[in-house]
Order: sequence, then C-alpha cells, then structure tokens
Amino acid sequence: MSRDLISRLRRLAPALSLTSFLLLAACATTPPSQSLPPAKSSSTATPQACTACQCPVCPGEEPAKPKVEPLQPAEWSELAGWGEDDLAAAWGAIQSSCRAMKNADWRPVCEASKSLGAKPDAAAIRGFLESRTRPWRITNPDGTTEGLITGYYEPLIKGSRTRSKAYATPVYGVPDDMVVVDLSELYPELKNMRLRGRIEGRKVVPYYSRAQIDARADKMADKVLLWAADPIDFFFLQVQGSGQVQLADGSRIRIAYADQNGHPYKSIGRWLVDSGEVKVENAGMEGIKAWARANPQRLDEMLDTNPSFVFFKEQPAASDGPNGALGVPLTAGRSVAIDNRNIPLGAPIFLSTTWPASDKPLSRLMVAQDTGGAIRGAVRADFYWGFGPEAGAQAGKMRSRGRMWLLWPRDTVPPGAPAP
Repeated sequence: MSRDLISRLRRLAPALSLTSFLLLAACATTPPSQSLPPAKSSSTATPQACTACQCPVCPGEEPAKPKVEPLQPAEWSELAGWGEDDLAAAWGAIQSSCRAMKNADWRPVCEASKSLGAKPDAAAIRGFLESRTRPWRITNPDGTTEGLITGYYEPLIKGSRTRSKAYATPVYGVPDDMVVVDLSELYPELKNMRLRGRIEGRKVVPYYSRAQIDARADKMADKVLLWAADPIDFFFLQVQGSGQVQLADGSRIRIAYADQNGHPYKSIGRWLVDSGEVKVENAGMEGIKAWARANPQRLDEMLDTNPSFVFFKEQPAASDGPNGALGVPLTAGRSVAIDNRNIPLGAPIFLSTTWPASDKPLSRLMVAQDTGGAIRGAVRADFYWGFGPEAGAQAGKMRSRGRMWLLWPRDTVPPGAPAP
C-alpha cells in the first residue's frame, strides 16, 4: 500500500473506527528495522553496521526479488490432461458464467459459443476454446506455480420452523444494524475489500463476533429464519456457505449465504491441534465432530475460537445447485471457489491436481463461480463436489497440491496479467 493511500485512509479516520483503519492499513509494507548487525566478511576491512536508511541491501544479503504477477502467458501444451478431459461436462457451467459475467472481453466469445448448440461434444468445445481463448499460467508471488486445492460441498442438516429442546440453534438472516463499507469507488486500489461493521455514535466499529452474537440472542429474535438441530452440523454448514435443511414436517429448503459479520475465519481444527486436544490427522470434519460429541460442555468454547459468523437467506430447494458468489448455481465437479483478487470471477480455469487422499491425477476444466473466506492466494482453490454425504466425504479429505491456468479471450489481457 502506497504512502499516499495510507495518508488518504488517515483522513477517513473520523468515519472509521481505529480497528477498521488498521484492517485497511494492514497490507502496508512493514517498516524495516533501524539497524542490522555487521555482516560477516573475509576482507580485512571491518564493515560498518548497515541501516535500512543507508543502504538498500546489507553486505552478504541477496536483494529482495520483485513479486511475480499472478497471471503469466502460457501454451496449451502445458495443460496436462487437457486433451482427455470431457469438456462437455463443463459446458453448462460456462454458459451460466456467460449469462452472469460483466467483463466486456467475454461478450464476443459468449455470443459465438451459441453457434455450438445446447449440447456440443468435447471435441467441438476444445476446438472452440483453443481458437477463441488462450491459457494464462496462474502463479504465486514468489514465482512458484503449485498451491493448495481443498474441497467443499452442500450439506444436509435437520431443522425446524419452531424452537424446541431438539431444535435450539438459531439460523439468522442479515441483521438490520450491520453496515457494509465499500470504498472501491473512491479508491479503486481497495477493490474487493469491504468492511462489515455497525454504527456507534459517529463511528463505524467492528460488528459483533460469533460469541457476541450468541450472547445477544434476545436482540436477534426477529432475524431467526429457523432452528437447527445440531450446532456442530450447522457450524460446518456455515463453513460451506450454503446447505439444505430437512424440516421436521418432512419438507426441505435451501439456505444460501447472504452475508458475513466481517471477522476473519479461524480454523477450529487448528485450535484443537494447538491445544493438544486432537492429533493433526484427526483434525478433519469427522474428527472435530467426534471431539464435540465427547466434550459437549466445551462446544461453545471451541466454536467461539472462530469469530466469523455467516448469515443466510432462504431459497427453494430446487434441483440446481446453490448459488455461488457469481450468482449462478454451482455445478458439482465443475465449479471452483477462488480468490477473486487474483482470478476474475466467472472465468474458466483448467485445474491439474489429484483426487482426494490419492496420487491419481485429476485434471479438469472448471469455472470460477465462487469465493470463500479461507480461499486466499493466487494458486488456491476450493473444489465444489456437490450435495450430500458422498460429496462431503470427498470434500472432507481433499487437501491436494495443484496447478491452475486461466482461460481468457484471445487478443485481450486479463486483470492481473503483465502488460504486453
């Protein structure tokens, strides 16, 4: 973050709380230490101590490498498995993105795709994409091209319209007192950065944490959509971002992500491991549920270590998947959540990774149709497996390494790519 931007943010201080300001300024470069010990030297001269303001690189140190742009030009030959993938399985997701994307570069490509008909085969799709788009290698800031690929799914939990001893965990809609601060129109460099908070006098202060929301249940009563049977099942539905609810009368509804309280996501599995409660190999969803069943008196203590809280809206449980951040239904096995600060939302992504807990290659054309609080970084993705227990089993054990390529219209340059 530039000094000019920090200066402008300081002028906003009366309107933002100190905490909000620090959240914005957290991406500023950390000031270098004022002095460093003398570097070792084989010469007879004794080098003087190097200070950050006297020399850019201390003796014996390598100069810092510049960060690599997240998108680099690539060739089709790099995409291992591109020729074998059944691209027809991704065509519906691509067409959904075409209807929702606002990027002008895609309009000619999306319009031309209609000439292929409703159900083109893989060969026709491959020829079309190779003629109309080109691949861009997705790259980490340090120049590496591998990253973490995890999985998510749409769970099914039990719930009720009325509260009872069996259904006591509230599912909330968006609170009326939560505000969203979006500064991107004034400061384009803050694109994709939004602050959630509440008004306290003339200040915007952070919104309530998970523990504080639970403590304010009486003040949130008018925002209860329904009541969940199992608090840990509902917690994991919050992590997934959406899910279906089997109501006590036998009907089923879908609850979809509506907003979030603005607090960062923190892993309860990591807390259990760091606290010595479980071993790292047992810190997955099933291991956490087992610990919760064995320690019901400490359930709130564990859940409250993650201050993030998701609010929902109700939707019919239609046959299509839940809507992702792009606003279109996700496609099982073909939709992926990405960090849209690095990858344009809605674009096709070719993913080369492995099946969950396996060395078996998994190379597929995916579509970037969702985002997630834990999805941070360029080469980082969350693979959507679909609905139900089988999808949940795959998602729960997926923690693979992978490489990614963005497909973008020819003769145009995607955001985040170096200028030609």
